[in-house]
Amino acid sequence: MQFLKQHFVLTWRAKNNIIQCLSRNSSRLKRITDAFVFAKDGRVLEGKLDVVELERLHDLLAKVEGEVFFLLKGFKGNRGEFMLELEVGGTLPLACQRCLESVAFDLDINSLLELVPEGSELSQDELEDDTRDFLPVARELNVVELVEDEILLALPVAPRHEKCGLPGAADAGERPNPFAALAGLKGKPN
Repeated sequence: MQFLKQHFVLTWRAKNNIIQCLSRNSSRLKRITDAFVFAKDGRVLEGKLDVVELERLHDLLAKVEGEVFFLLKGFKGNRGEFMLELEVGGTLPLACQRCLESVAFDLDINSLLELVPEGSELSQDELEDDTRDFLPVARELNVVELVEDEILLALPVAPRHEKCGLPGAADAGERPNPFAALAGLKGKPN
């Protein structure tokens, strides 16, 4: 029996198709098809996300690099409500608002979210209750978007280093007072 030796050559187009299929599969892994069943069954989803995937954060970062880790747990609350607990950790290189250099911001997020059907009406008392955060969901839940939302809520409004100056302030040196010439005229009669 003679074996035929075959060569398999991937074209550039075929490689791109394979990469797209793999990326679609990885994004499916970061979706929960039914968030209510996930919570009811007490399921757990754990993973990491590259900061590159979190596109809404890009404008706030000094560099688009790194990764964040998440742990999502579903459970039923004391009143039988469906709940999600989300923990997010990692370090983001935020842009300092004073010097525009990178300032490391450590994420330590622990959110407790009550699932409510999308479009359901909540009472005024429920909306004003600061002890509960509601997450309206149709059924499917995009975990990447949820993690990104919680990160955006946790970021400081104006991140900055403890001690830093304005860009170029060290090179500026002593500036002349624009009113110094007027000080010489003060007290002289016309």
